[in-house]
Amino acid sequence: MHRCGVDPGAIDAVFLTHFHGDHTLGLPPFVLYRIFVDQRPLTLVGPEGVEEKMEALFEVSWGPDWKLVMRPRFNVTYENAKAAGSAAGYTYQSVKLDHGTSGSNGYRIKIDGRLIAYSGDTEPTGPLDELVEGADIAIVEATGPGDVFSHMSWEAATELRHRHPKTRFMFNHLYAGTVEGAVTDLQVFDI
Repeated sequence: MHRCGVDPGAIDAVFLTHFHGDHTLGLPPFVLYRIFVDQRPLTLVGPEGVEEKMEALFEVSWGPDWKLVMRPRFNVTYENAKAAGSAAGYTYQSVKLDHGTSGSNGYRIKIDGRLIAYSGDTEPTGPLDELVEGADIAIVEATGPGDVFSHMSWEAATELRHRHPKTRFMFNHLYAGTVEGAVTDLQVFDI
């Protein structure tokens, strides 16, 4: 984060869409920073059970030291995502998206007067259009070409962008190749 000019201590809310490893396993290094360098308050918003899942991840990451030494220093509030709520001063709505058998949460978050839609992993179904409708910016996955199990293909991402021409799209979660509108590694945007 520092290499990208992002202060990890200035992040006051993290919205988790689901608990798959490619969406959660980057949290332990961030949490280390928040424990030992910058202990400002942090809110973790996620699907039902966010506290239990994240505490289990951190305990696996550091063993008994998590509860004995680290957890008491971690200034975190866990929040199960509501249909509509507020976290760390940001108002949000959550939209249940289709992703395999477990599903995923998408979020519509108000930041500085702008509406940001974030999908995480999702299939190109009706709830995704509901998530993106009227958003200024949509951060949406576009995993790869063709039929991609429980994810969105490049073709479906392109169709989504055409259905919402006033929304600026940033596509992520690409596993191979690229699609127009894809973000690059370590790319930072001011919203």
